[in-house]
Amino acid sequence: MSAPRVLVLGGKAGIVRKAAALGYELVHVQKPSAFDASVVEHCAEVLLVDYQDVPTVTALVRALHEQRPIARVFTQTEAAQVVAGHLTETLGLPGNTTRTTRLLHDKPALRALLNERGRGPVATLTRPTLDELRDFVKTHGAAVLKPTMGSGSIGVRLIHSPDETDAAWAWREEFGLDAFMVEQLLVGQELSVETFSAGGRHTVVAVTGKETGGGVVELGHVVPAPLADDELAAVHRIVLDLLDAVGLVDGPAHTELILTADGPRVVESHSRRGGDRINELVRLVHGVDLEETTYRLAEDDAPLRAAPADGAAAIRYLVAPPGVVTSVTGAEDAENAPGVVDVDVDVEPGDTVHELRWSEDRCGYVMAYAEDTATAVRLAAEAAARIVITTAPAAGAGAPEATLGELLDEVDEVLDPFAADMNATTNPTNEPARGVRQ
Repeated sequence: MSAPRVLVLGGKAGIVRKAAALGYELVHVQKPSAFDASVVEHCAEVLLVDYQDVPTVTALVRALHEQRPIARVFTQTEAAQVVAGHLTETLGLPGNTTRTTRLLHDKPALRALLNERGRGPVATLTRPTLDELRDFVKTHGAAVLKPTMGSGSIGVRLIHSPDETDAAWAWREEFGLDAFMVEQLLVGQELSVETFSAGGRHTVVAVTGKETGGGVVELGHVVPAPLADDELAAVHRIVLDLLDAVGLVDGPAHTELILTADGPRVVESHSRRGGDRINELVRLVHGVDLEETTYRLAEDDAPLRAAPADGAAAIRYLVAPPGVVTSVTGAEDAENAPGVVDVDVDVEPGDTVHELRWSEDRCGYVMAYAEDTATAVRLAAEAAARIVITTAPAAGAGAPEATLGELLDEVDEVLDPFAADMNATTNPTNEPARGVRQ
């Protein structure tokens, strides 16, 4: 029998190679700006086209499918989730539909669905006026302002009290955040739940603990999260209910929650595996590579072989004061520290470190493995502390902050690829276009 012919949208070279290693005939669609020539030898075809240009990529993929049928459409990147759902539905293939991927990308739509069904209600407003925002914060005491789409904490700002409302509004205007929402600020332990679905049957693979240091950008993760049995059961219930509600059929999901005094509340969810090296933490502890398991859906109706936790794994991200990097020391020291399994420093002298605006502003990470959660967290933090990134003030310090559009341009993405071509087919909720490049 011939190998399955699968389409992979976006993704770094390592993720693409995982599909090729399974023996599939691989068609890779990648933005020219993100092309890595090392993938060519692993692919039957490579299409250099912006996969967020929906009409173009749809026409190309339809023509390829008519020439030689494609068995599955896969993506492991947030920017391509809704496009993958659209192509899956357009080609009549098994997998998640446009409605499902849209609900898991469009934050107001997901919140409305959960609130309507009484699944951990959270007060929210979409595109409030300044007066409405003031009233909302006054009513709830605090709030979080964020884009209606996106990931990596981009464009997220905390409003701790009514006194901060006007400053947050001014920041939003300067940042160019037009498609935004506001929700009551949830207080409690931050978590994410890593699941895998096959044929509409959902399995919780792991629960990840998170550390933000009181901000919005994640500074550390640990698998498994330290939870009591009753807390774990409540977290499982709300996530499995969510996956049923959105109609997720196949593949991984990454659902972020906060364990409040009133129980777990969903923050957002995505039809992909977790970013920030969570997949590697899960692999170390549970022996499951969710990226590889996703690709196996092309041949196996139930590819997941989950296992109980064996030990714990933690990651600690590196940060530094804003400015130009003058020196980086201690990386080798960190590599040799107890329990450390991986160290990656993303900056070197001459690079510019920005204030912590979103995940892309972190400077690297240290990953550690140990026999229990507390020890893994401690070892990762201790090793990370050995790495010292020294900076000096950058020329032009005090210049206006980058806007949302400028940050998205840096990674060549838009938040809503359907915004320019919205209709009843691509937008099942018939809502106005949101999240266009500013």
